[in-house]
This record gives sequence, structure tokens and C-alpha cells, in this order.
Amino acid sequence: MAGAQDIRRRIRSVRNMEQITKAMKMVSAAKLRKAQLKLNAARPYASQLQGVLERLAQAPVDIVHPLLKERPVQKVVYVLITSDRGLCGGYNANLIRKTAGLIAETPQEVKLVTVGRKGRDFFRRGKIEFLAEFVALGDEPSYNQAKQIAQEVIRLYEQGEADEVYLLYTEFVTAMTQRPTQVKLLPIKQPEGKQGKQYIFEPSPEAILTTLLPKYVETQIFRTILEGKASEQGARMTAMSSATDNAKDMIGRLSLAMNRARQAAITTEISEIVSGAAALE
Repeated sequence: MAGAQDIRRRIRSVRNMEQITKAMKMVSAAKLRKAQLKLNAARPYASQLQGVLERLAQAPVDIVHPLLKERPVQKVVYVLITSDRGLCGGYNANLIRKTAGLIAETPQEVKLVTVGRKGRDFFRRGKIEFLAEFVALGDEPSYNQAKQIAQEVIRLYEQGEADEVYLLYTEFVTAMTQRPTQVKLLPIKQPEGKQGKQYIFEPSPEAILTTLLPKYVETQIFRTILEGKASEQGARMTAMSSATDNAKDMIGRLSLAMNRARQAAITTEISEIVSGAAALE
């Protein structure tokens, strides 16, 4: 059994670790609140864009646009959104596992666009071709960053580097629950128009669509990045909370072991004294 002094050093080490994980939990909680605010603001905007697309679908004209054009699927691109840093539980591992499974099941040629270091570093060890990578978006990614990614994805699609594009990200449900999710991004499926009000568009539906569809791609990518950031902070907060609780339990067990070691040392010392006294008689 380790001596009381050794156990005391281990307790100090674990207590320092507890303070670090507790601080990281508090930081993640603050970042999560900010991420949720941005996500809650982005979700209605994406929904409104979808509504505009539905109204455009009711226009009595045939709308043609490169981002709506479907073609035989020979090349599939996955846009994988992970974090730049670890210490966030199974957040990255679950999404990477889902992506690896999708790649294995996809009969067509698969290529990757990665957002975040963790996904990039994992798949870089394999034989998957990378078309683009984006890292260091920070804890509060901007719309301009999402726009740069969207422009690259649109370019790849329009130049025939991809026949289908999917977003792979983690949907934020609660701080305790995050869901790896796959969403088809391109070609954009034109919503079926519902019978109802007829809208007059100024300028023409074609002109509106030319501006709206790239904006729709940008918004979808921005929303999924925000979903990922909120999920990352929620997962990290939960992981650090568990680590803090484990450190407390370990300190309790070590304290008990230290007390036992101290009692054993006292018992040994008393036994030696008694033995010495008996030898003098």
C-alpha cells in the first residue's frame, strides 16, 4: 500500500485537475449560452428562406438554375463539420464514426470538404481525397466564414467536381443531447408548390432565384456550423462536469486510503513500542 505522503501528493494532483475541469465547465457553459443565442437567431432565418422558395415554386414559370440541376451521381462530396479542439466527450468521435460508415456504404466516388481540425486529421490518414479544408473558425464563427465555405462548395458543384453534396454535422438538441445528422445540400430540391395564394414577384422569379439560391446554401452552412458549435460546447460542458465529479470521487477514495495508511502507520508504531517495552522486561 502506498504511504500517506504519496497519497497526499496524489490528492493534491487530483484536486488541481478538479479545479481545471471545473473552470473549463464554467467557460463552456458561458460559450454555450452565446452559441445558443446565435443558433436561435439563425434557425428562423433559414426557415423563412425555405418559405420564400416554396412561394417561388408556385410561380407559373419553369425556373432553371445550376444549383437546381440534377445529373447522374458519380461523385459525392461530404462537407464534414467537426471541432478544432478536443476534450468534448464523444462529439467528434460520434460524427466521425457516422461519416466513416457513410463513406463505406457509398458506391460512388467520395470526396471530402472538412470544417474543423478533428475531422481533417482523422480522414487525412486514409485514402479519401480532400477538395478543401477550413480550420480555426473560432468559438463564434461569422457569416462571412460560412459564405467562403459556401462559395467553394458551389464552385465545386458547378464545375462538376460533385454531383451531390451532403452536410454532415451535429444537431444541437440540448446541452446533454447532440445528434449526428446528414442533410443533402446540393442539388437543391425545389419545393413542390402548394395550391393557394398567387404571388407577384418583382423582379422576376428567375432574378430572385439567382440571388436566393446561393444565399440559401450560405445560410444552410452557417446554421449547421452554429449547430456544431453549440453541440461542441454542450458536449464539452457535460464532459468537464463528469470529469469534475470523477475527480471528487477520486479525492474521496484517496482520502480514505490516506487515513487507512496513517492508521496503519500508527498501529505499526504502537506495536513497535509495545514490542520494545516487552523486550526490556
